[in-house]
Amino acid sequence: MQPLDFERTVGDLAASLGDPTRRGIYITARQSAGPVTAGEIARAFGIHPNVARHHLDRLVEDGYLEVAPRDAEGRSGGAGRPAKGYAPTDKEILVSYPARRYDLLAELLVRVLERVAPDGAADAAEQVGREYGRELAAQVGMPEEEGFADAVRAVISAMAGVGFDISADDEQRLLTSHCPFGTAAANHPEVVCRIDQGIVRGLLDAAGAAPQPVTVSPHSEADEACVTEVAGGGSAAG
Repeated sequence: MQPLDFERTVGDLAASLGDPTRRGIYITARQSAGPVTAGEIARAFGIHPNVARHHLDRLVEDGYLEVAPRDAEGRSGGAGRPAKGYAPTDKEILVSYPARRYDLLAELLVRVLERVAPDGAADAAEQVGREYGRELAAQVGMPEEEGFADAVRAVISAMAGVGFDISADDEQRLLTSHCPFGTAAANHPEVVCRIDQGIVRGLLDAAGAAPQPVTVSPHSEADEACVTEVAGGGSAAG
């Protein structure tokens, strides 16, 4: 839902159900076993029947209630005339909030980091990524692996679980064809790829792998993968 549509939806709801008495009347009608009358609503809310009728008719006008005949068992409006009943419609009260812009948040946070620590942003990013990698390992319960190749496979599995489309072409190179950091990674590879680099290092630490250099190299073309090189090797995609 676009922001303008959202505002209109909220405005419509406020106009129809923003009044606490009208909202209570609507809830009462929805919870009733059968159609309600203006007289019943007036008694329940301590208001004049004409005021109750005004609220009920407004809810009909806005599509939340509809006029429905009452049954004949003691529910007449006098002189054999059936009382005018009001019953809820199938209209849903649903507000869909505008989509959260996590991509924008990531972009702006990277800019904040670059401004706060212009000379140390990349190193700080890698440190944060490494800490997160260890936290992620604890969350997924990644066991310590005996062999380095097994540790790399565990890293791939853990990163795939948080949105990386990642694979290995051998035990020293990880190829990332999709990075969950989106445009922030493309706009700030020197910072975001260091986060990726730190995540891999933190996961390897948790997997019990011997310390090895980890280097992430962003892709140069849109259809290429980023390359993460481990074990004394090359580069990694972000």
